[in-house]
Amino acid sequence: MDSSNLDPNIVEKIKKLEEKFKASGQDISSYLDGLLQSDYLKYWEYINLDTLLNLQQPKTRYPDEMVFIMYHQITELYFKMVLWELEQLTSMKEVDPKVFLMKIKRVNRYFENLIHSFDIMIDGMEREQFLKFRMALLPASGFQSAQYRLIELNATDLKNLLPQEDRDNLPETYTDEELIQSIYWQKGATELETGKKTLTLVQFEEKYRDLFLKVIREKQNSNINKIYLQHLQEVPEAEAIREALREFDSLANVFWPLSHFKTAVRYLQGDTGMIAASGGTNWKKYLPPRFQCVIFFPQLWSGEEKKEWGKAWVMKEISNS
Repeated sequence: MDSSNLDPNIVEKIKKLEEKFKASGQDISSYLDGLLQSDYLKYWEYINLDTLLNLQQPKTRYPDEMVFIMYHQITELYFKMVLWELEQLTSMKEVDPKVFLMKIKRVNRYFENLIHSFDIMIDGMEREQFLKFRMALLPASGFQSAQYRLIELNATDLKNLLPQEDRDNLPETYTDEELIQSIYWQKGATELETGKKTLTLVQFEEKYRDLFLKVIREKQNSNINKIYLQHLQEVPEAEAIREALREFDSLANVFWPLSHFKTAVRYLQGDTGMIAASGGTNWKKYLPPRFQCVIFFPQLWSGEEKKEWGKAWVMKEISNS
C-alpha cells in the first residue's frame, strides 16, 4: 500500500504510539506484532460472565434463596461503585468543585437505584421460604457489609457515627480505638437478652477492625465532610454542592436503612411478636434512623430537621399507601 494514501489521522496516531512505546524501551513494531496475534475481545470474557454467573452458591433447596443471594451481590457491586467515587474524591490532591459535585451526584444515583430496587427484597421472596432458608445462613448477616462501613468512613468524621448520646458527651481526649468501640452499629449487633456482642459482630470485627482503623486515620482530614468544610463553602457551586450532600445524607442515612426496616417488618414481624434477625442483630433498634440519627454532614441541617430525622420517609410511605 502506498503510504501517501494513508489517512493523515492514522499516520499521526502511529507517530504518537511510537513516542509512547519508545519510553518503555520497546519499538512500536513489537507491540503491533502482539496486536496481530491477539484475539478479538469478547463481551463475556471482558466482564468475566461465566465466573459472575457461578458465584451464587445456595445453602438450601429453597428457590428464593437464589433471589436473596443475587440481590445482596448486586448491592455489594453498587457499594463498590459508591466507594469508587468517594475514594477518588477523598484522595484528590486539589479539590475541583465541579468534579466534586459530579461525583456526589453519581453516588446519589447509585443509592437511588438501590432504594428503588429494594422491592425485590420486600416483595420478591415467599415469606415461608425466607424464614426457612435463613436458618441455614446463621450467623451471617447483611450487617457484615464492610463496604457500607467504608462508605460511612469516607463520608464523615468518626464522631458523627457515634450514637447521639455519645456524640454529645465526648471526652476531652480520646483515641480512634476507643471511639470505634462506641460506633453506632455496635448496638445493632448485641444479643437481645444478654447485651453481649453477637458472634456476627465478633467475626466482623476480627476481619475488618484493622482496615477500618486504617481508613479512619487516612481520611480524618480528607473525608467528604472535611473536604466540604475546608474547601467548598464559598465556591460558586456551593449551593448545588450543599443540596447534593443533603441528598446523599438522606439517601444513605434515612431512605436506605428504612428500606431495610420495611423488609424486616415484612419478614420478621410475626403475629406473635418480633423474630430475631440473622445473627441476633437487634433490627428494631438498629435500623430506624430516628434511633441512631446518623448524619454525615450535620452542619447542613437545622435543629428541627435533626430532631425529625427520618420523618420524611414515613410521610412518603403514608402518601403512597
